[in-house]
Amino acid sequence: MGGQACVFYGAAQVSKDIDLVLFANAANYERLLAAMRELAARRIAVPPFDIPALERGHAVHFRCSATGVEDLRVDVMVRLRDLPPFEVLWERRTSFADETGLIFDLLCIPDLVQAKKTQRSKDWPVIELLVDIHYRENALAPRPDWITFWLTECRSPELLIELVRRFAPEAQALTSGRPVLAITMGAADRDTLAAALDAEVRAEMAIDRAYWEPLKRELESMRRAERQTPS
Repeated sequence: MGGQACVFYGAAQVSKDIDLVLFANAANYERLLAAMRELAARRIAVPPFDIPALERGHAVHFRCSATGVEDLRVDVMVRLRDLPPFEVLWERRTSFADETGLIFDLLCIPDLVQAKKTQRSKDWPVIELLVDIHYRENALAPRPDWITFWLTECRSPELLIELVRRFAPEAQALTSGRPVLAITMGAADRDTLAAALDAEVRAEMAIDRAYWEPLKRELESMRRAERQTPS
């Protein structure tokens, strides 16, 4: 659901950790913990492996030390901001197979774009690349839901101009939800359009900060509790 998925899609060169979204049931939690034991992984930050905390949106962080995966970080979540439950994500996932037949299940690009809408500046160029890749790979046979995705999530002024010209009726229908489409249809110059796109990013970052603020307060309470608990 993170950088490794972006590497598979060609929108990133490397990622130093693995981010996983997990189906939240008891048997699957046991499978995860067994895998972490096999990887000789230890928890490296709050929260502890706590099912209610995971279901509130926290991530649990592990560091591996088994041979071949030394220092690999694994982050696990079961709930993602503004994304549907796991069952829906799984139904529309993308699967890749390597040369040995091993299957890698990834968030589909539209879900991955939503997951990457964070307060971190480094995530936004990746979003731009993901949308561009999805469009270039599917432009010859666009589906209605893909057209909506491209028009609502495109971050590149040049591509947005192309999309609005190609899908003018769809763009018009979406302007109330994304005013930057109206700016684009108004033949704005590139600098004006880029400024409007930057304002969208800042607004989305603020949404992400607001989402994480109560969770951050919880984490600080957990840290204080851990410091006060004798080993």
